[in-house]
Amino acid sequence: MKHNVVAPSVGESITEVSILKWLKQNGQQVKNGEVLLEIESDKATVEVAAEATGALTILMQAGERMNVGTVIGMIDDAVTGTAGAEPAKAAASAPNAAAPSASAPAPAPMAAAAPSNGGGRPSGSQPSGPALSQMAGGPGSSPVRGHAGAGATASGAGATAAGMATTTTQVARQAPAPSQPSGPQYVEQPGDRRVPMSMLRSRIAERLKYAQNTAAILTTFNEVDMTAVMALRNKYKDEFKAKHGVPLSFMSFFTRASVEALKVLPDVNASIDGKDVIFHDYIDIGIAVGTDRGLVVPVIRGAEKMGFLDIEKKMAELALKARDGKLSLADLAGGTFTISNGGTYGSLLSTPILNPPQSGILGMHKIQERPVAVNGKVEIRPMMYLALSYDHRIIDGKGAVTFLVQLREFLENPEKLNFSL
Repeated sequence: MKHNVVAPSVGESITEVSILKWLKQNGQQVKNGEVLLEIESDKATVEVAAEATGALTILMQAGERMNVGTVIGMIDDAVTGTAGAEPAKAAASAPNAAAPSASAPAPAPMAAAAPSNGGGRPSGSQPSGPALSQMAGGPGSSPVRGHAGAGATASGAGATAAGMATTTTQVARQAPAPSQPSGPQYVEQPGDRRVPMSMLRSRIAERLKYAQNTAAILTTFNEVDMTAVMALRNKYKDEFKAKHGVPLSFMSFFTRASVEALKVLPDVNASIDGKDVIFHDYIDIGIAVGTDRGLVVPVIRGAEKMGFLDIEKKMAELALKARDGKLSLADLAGGTFTISNGGTYGSLLSTPILNPPQSGILGMHKIQERPVAVNGKVEIRPMMYLALSYDHRIIDGKGAVTFLVQLREFLENPEKLNFSL
């Protein structure tokens, strides 16, 4: 008997996926439950497992795009496959291969998934157009690795195999992407190499352009003297790590300081939906992280209720998932404010771009010793430039500057953040 391997559904809003790579070869013997391939969408990377034992026939190759539910391979349980055969080219004319018609219209871009954070808490209405789907982020969606059964169908909200780790989420309304102006065609030269964008990179590009086209983005700057934070961290970091098993990082100080500043300036934690402002009585902070495949923005939910230890544990958990490619859509969806640490890569100053539908994103930068005036004397201090990009439609310049002043106040006086071992 032949068993179809189909492109699984990895979320309610996703209609198109592509094959990232096959982990098995054409004609190879596979076992029930073994991972066959990795499927990529604009939001997630999902492993597809075999649902039968037998010889694998590959019908569609890595890099090809298809609609959810398309047959991409078959497993014949009546045939014994080889231990490792060479991959074959896609059999476009193979029977049972429900490849999408070339004339079929392309699916409309999907709006982002609205977070449920496990407790059903809504994040407010999402604006139409490409919206938050996040690791992203900060700007962009993020790679997510789940586990889907090979027999999933297009009508399912998620793949059917046991072990499915990708969490589907409630979907915001769809809207067509903004029309793109036509431009000159690129003329290729010798030495040029044309490579199609991955679905993830395409999604990131779409979201970045949507943010620029929609929000009135402005950036304001300040600087903070990191002397007090560095002294407190150096004093307790070894004891903190020995006691709790997680490091005491600068990011937890910035997360706690951002929470306190957002309490003072709730507009920076709000979102715009049409002509309404959605205020959030909670603070879900996304932490932007760069990966080889794109930007990842996992979300720390309920940050307003967390102390340093809770934040560090959650960041360690999410960092491990990101490293292993196991972030779920639930880890990435939503967020009311984002922090991006360009200083990790040596950035001295930048203007971060908004992560729709959020109204604010904080840019951290490299700590650099600089001469500054302290009580009428010039001293060398560890300084960091801070950048807040914000949506001027909801946040006035006064509010943005006040937010950074409040943030600086908490960082230069970290005892106000109630640090404890």
